[in-house]
Amino acid sequence: MPELKGFAPPFTESGRSALIPHPPWFYSGDLLTVEYRTDVERVRAILPDDVELAEEDPGAVAFIWADWQSCSDGGAELLDPARSQYKEAFAVVRCRYEGVTYSRCVLIWVTTDFAIARGVYQGYPKKLGSIHQTRPMPFGKAAPRIEAGGRFGATLAAYDHRLAQATITLTGPSDTNGFVNALPMLHHRQVRPIERGADGWSLDEVLTMSGVGFEAGQAWKADATLELFDSPWDDVASTLPVREVISGYHVQVGTSWDGGTTLAHR
Repeated sequence: MPELKGFAPPFTESGRSALIPHPPWFYSGDLLTVEYRTDVERVRAILPDDVELAEEDPGAVAFIWADWQSCSDGGAELLDPARSQYKEAFAVVRCRYEGVTYSRCVLIWVTTDFAIARGVYQGYPKKLGSIHQTRPMPFGKAAPRIEAGGRFGATLAAYDHRLAQATITLTGPSDTNGFVNALPMLHHRQVRPIERGADGWSLDEVLTMSGVGFEAGQAWKADATLELFDSPWDDVASTLPVREVISGYHVQVGTSWDGGTTLAHR
């Protein structure tokens, strides 16, 4: 019998049908971020019992839109853009686990199946969504420049319901792209038992991970607006309501992902 190959299903003799390839995975993209404060008890409610609130500014949230181009080793996906381009919108909070402060993605939507598969592997809670953000361009009047006064918008919808919308107006260069999404990620990778009615988890791990080879252009600070909404299938506004906008940011980045670390098997 031939050996079935592939990093993830479907496994075939050639391995070519696998939904995602072996890491490393490389990313280049535009990030639009709005940081804001929500009720601290709402952040506490979305964290697992073994994870604590961050000690400083525990109610801070980053809502981020990303327009990505990605590929694996060799870059074959770049010549087949449907396999390399996707978008995502996600909410990040900070937390503490065993005395260390981390960033944690608690809500996230993406536009492709391969991005969902990577998220399952990494512990991101990814769902499909419809995501759009303004792209900067160097020429013409149909796009903003990355300069003071540049105006950008971003939207998120899922199942035909609007869930989030934001605007930013660039005000000047920034030393950072914010503080909420600036730490290694802490995620839980969990799978329910296959037996009907069984309690607990068949897979229950605590993971941490970071990008490697990070590069970034000049970050820009921005005046920002952010509105969140609930739908019959998503409770974004109820889960992390906007109480105070802190700031907006825009930056172009490049990074790669090549594995993480298991902190606990529970």
